Amino acid sequence: MTIPPRKQSNEAAAAAPARDAQPDMALIELLFFGYRDFVGEPDRVLAHYGFGRAHHRVLHFVNRNSGLTIAALLDVLCITKQSLARVLKDLIEGGFVTQQAGPDDRRQRLLRLTPKGSALANELADRQGRRIAEALREAGPGGREMVQRFLTGLIEPAQRDHITAMIAKSAR
Repeated sequence: MTIPPRKQSNEAAAAAPARDAQPDMALIELLFFGYRDFVGEPDRVLAHYGFGRAHHRVLHFVNRNSGLTIAALLDVLCITKQSLARVLKDLIEGGFVTQQAGPDDRRQRLLRLTPKGSALANELADRQGRRIAEALREAGPGGREMVQRFLTGLIEPAQRDHITAMIAKSAR
């Protein structure tokens, strides 16, 4: 599950707005506010455990990909080993995540959620899922497909195929 490095493709460079084009400030601000509220409720739940957004991301991706390696998680999150080590220490010591040696390569570390970790990850996903479901209901017919295309369009072109494949695999 290695994510390709971020680089702008020729296609993305050609599609980039001209230097004198004005950014769509209203959409930029809506994205900021939408993200604030999308993560706000989970942030309040996580605060009860002394956790933050990095903990949330680890819980989410390990929940969706049980047995994920630390190396793969580093690729997905695009964070340093040092940052991940601190977050994993909190989650392991708190009884939310387990770490096991790989069956073929003992140096490999496979991550899995405990029942306590699954319960927390699912609670956070349920809260965010309800917010998304309500927003899609308000968007009307065809809204989900349009939003999916829009969000996919925000991903670096060189990474889109890999990320959409990873999401599809996690959905199985």
